Amino acid sequence: MKIKRYYAKDIRQAMRLIREEQGPDAVILSNKRTQDGVEIVAATDYDEHAISKMTEPSRRTSLEATPSVPTNAANDAPKFRPADVDSKKDKKNQFDIQWSQDPLLIEMRNEIEGVKSLLKDQLSAIAWNEASRSHPYRAELIRRLLRVGLSAGLCKRVLSHIDQWADRDELWHQALDVLAGLIPVARRDWLAEGGVFAMIGPTGVGKTTTTAKIAARGAMRYGRHQVALITIDNYRVGAYEQLRTYGRILNVPVRHATSRESLAKALAEFEGRRLILIDSAGMNQHDASLSEHMAMFEGQNVSIRSFLLLSATTSLAGLMDVADSFSRYRPAGCIVTKIDEAVSLGGAVSAAALNELPIIYSCDGQNVPEDIQAADAGELVSRCVKLGETAPEADAFEFSELTGTREVVNARI
Repeated sequence: MKIKRYYAKDIRQAMRLIREEQGPDAVILSNKRTQDGVEIVAATDYDEHAISKMTEPSRRTSLEATPSVPTNAANDAPKFRPADVDSKKDKKNQFDIQWSQDPLLIEMRNEIEGVKSLLKDQLSAIAWNEASRSHPYRAELIRRLLRVGLSAGLCKRVLSHIDQWADRDELWHQALDVLAGLIPVARRDWLAEGGVFAMIGPTGVGKTTTTAKIAARGAMRYGRHQVALITIDNYRVGAYEQLRTYGRILNVPVRHATSRESLAKALAEFEGRRLILIDSAGMNQHDASLSEHMAMFEGQNVSIRSFLLLSATTSLAGLMDVADSFSRYRPAGCIVTKIDEAVSLGGAVSAAALNELPIIYSCDGQNVPEDIQAADAGELVSRCVKLGETAPEADAFEFSELTGTREVVNARI
């Protein structure tokens, strides 16, 4: 076996020297950074058993050195004893020395990813320029739809329903009409029907304030004796006090339920009232205790329908994640909140459309009960366009999702 140490300014130069002197069958035994570049130890006529004896002490102290190990190297595993390895590392990692951990391969992989990203950007720019030349009005329409904040998936749906050869203004008006038709809006008046409704959603979306707004509307329509409030929020400090304050202002009763049994007791107490609203705890959609919290609604003697609250200030990816996580609880619809604080409404509209969640109400402020309106598709489109006027221009990379020049990772988005 012939072993030689190579010094070079970078990994590429070192690999070139190794190939020239030792050929393609050379095996990398170790590599490390130096002040002047890199140091690589390579060998030909590789002897597995000799290398095992040479590298045994270094393996016990560090897993950073990564020799080339044939596929039958697992037979050497008994040479390692648990006492020789840091006890904090799991047993799998004690013997898991892989090429994927080699700094040389990691750097090469990063360089390849950089080249791929550069090619994607170049192809996207080419596609944008080509589409702008061949279909300038269509390209402008795509740019305006993306600027509104719509997802690529919803933009594709809009584009599939319009006349591709209309002029600029006609294309835009057609697109807005199609978009209004694609936005799911509740066709039934839930408030008029009455019942038991629960506000669900992640933290900070305005569930308590929205509960108070709907309660105020119900009290004005049916009278305060027909409305009741319940909170099952046992996580946020002062949650019950906040809802109770609204209850005192509206002159409606408020109860605090801490378990499935206490919730059943509160519902039985308010039996016969036209409108009962439940304020749930705001929890991270990935919290393991969320299922336990939502399980309080199960097994009740009355039907509880839930409304998912979506904040317009949340990004599209975040809204899609929220909608997907809460879909297991089968919400009857959604309520879009914090429109007054949002820089774009397209994300919330896209999340509702792509998840087929009818929008019931839209909220645009803290005032109770003024800042809540029944959802209207035309009004939502108008607000999308108004907010989009101040949004930044869509770049070529976003455009490529609609021209098919790159694979969309999540087709729903």
